[in-house]
Amino acid sequence: MTKRLTEVAKKAGVSEATVSRVLNGRDGVSEATRTAVLTALDVLGYERPTKLRGERARLVGLVLPELQNPIFPALAEVVTGSLAQRGYTPALCARTIGGVSEMDYVEMLLDHQVSGVIFAGGSYALADAKHDHYRRLTDRGLPVVLVNAGVDELGFPRVSTDDAVAVEQAYGHLRSLGHERIGMVLGPEGHVPSRRKLDAMIQVAGWDEGDAECVERSSFSMEGARVAATKLVERGVTGIICASDVLALGTIRAARRLGRSVPADVSVVGYDDSAFMTCTDPPLTTVRQPIETMGQAAVDLLVTQIEGAGVLQDELLFEPELVVRGSTAPAPGR
Repeated sequence: MTKRLTEVAKKAGVSEATVSRVLNGRDGVSEATRTAVLTALDVLGYERPTKLRGERARLVGLVLPELQNPIFPALAEVVTGSLAQRGYTPALCARTIGGVSEMDYVEMLLDHQVSGVIFAGGSYALADAKHDHYRRLTDRGLPVVLVNAGVDELGFPRVSTDDAVAVEQAYGHLRSLGHERIGMVLGPEGHVPSRRKLDAMIQVAGWDEGDAECVERSSFSMEGARVAATKLVERGVTGIICASDVLALGTIRAARRLGRSVPADVSVVGYDDSAFMTCTDPPLTTVRQPIETMGQAAVDLLVTQIEGAGVLQDELLFEPELVVRGSTAPAPGR
C-alpha cells in the first residue's frame, strides 16, 4: 500500500496524503487533483477502490497494429499530443507478433475504465477478421473513432484518407510519364482500404477481368511485397502503385533483384509519405496521407462523444497529396 501511494503521488504530482484522501473518498480535494490521482492510478495499472470503479478515467486508448511502419508512430505523436492538450492521458497499445492481441487490449482498456478508444489499422479494416471485441465497446456505450476505412457494419465514426483520390493521383502521374502497363501491390484480399484502391483503379484505368494479372496482394511487409512485385515485373509491368511505403520499398528491392533499375526500368509509387522516404534510394514518390489533420480530427470526434454531444456515424474523407521524388521516371523507351 505504501509503495502504491508513493508511486501514484509521484505520477500525479501530489502528496501521499492527497492520494489517500482521494482513494478514501474524503473531502478537501479539488476535482482537478482528484482526476489527476485517478488517472495516475489507471496509468500505473492499479485497481481503483470499488466505490470509484464506476467512473471513467480521463484516459484514452490508442490502439495501433504495429510501430515498425513509421506512419503509425507519426499518427501516435499527433494523437497523443492533441489528447494531452485536451486534458486526457493517452494509453498507447501497439500489437507485436506473438504479443498482446487487439482483443486483449480492448479488455485491458475496459478494465481501466477508459473514456474512449481510437483505433488505427486494426481488425476493423479486415472484412474476414473477428469483430466481436468492437461490439463489446458498443455494448458499453464507449466512444470510439476509427482511422481509415473499415467494415461498414460496426457503425463507428471514421476519419479516412480518400483512397479513390490517392489512386487517381498515382495513376495519372504514371500515365503522364508514358507508362501503359501499370500494376498494383495491395494488402490482403479482405483489407478494406486495399479494396477501395482496387475499385478506384478499375474505374480510372477502365480495367476488366483480363487485367487481374496486374494486381498482386501481400502482407504489409517488405518481404511479402518483394514476392508480389517480382511477379508483376516479370509480367512486364513498368509502373507499380503500392498500398503503403513499406510495400513500395519491398517492390524496389524486387525490381533490383531482377536486374531492373528504379526508376529507369520500373517506376514505383508508395502510399503514406512516412518518415525517411526522402532518404531512400531513390527517394520515394508517394501519396501523402494528411496524418496531422486526420489525427486531430479523430481526437475532436472522440472528445465530442465523451462530452456527450451527438456525432454522426459518417466517414470524414481527407484528400491526400502526391509527392513526386526520384522513384518515378518516363517509361522505358520514352
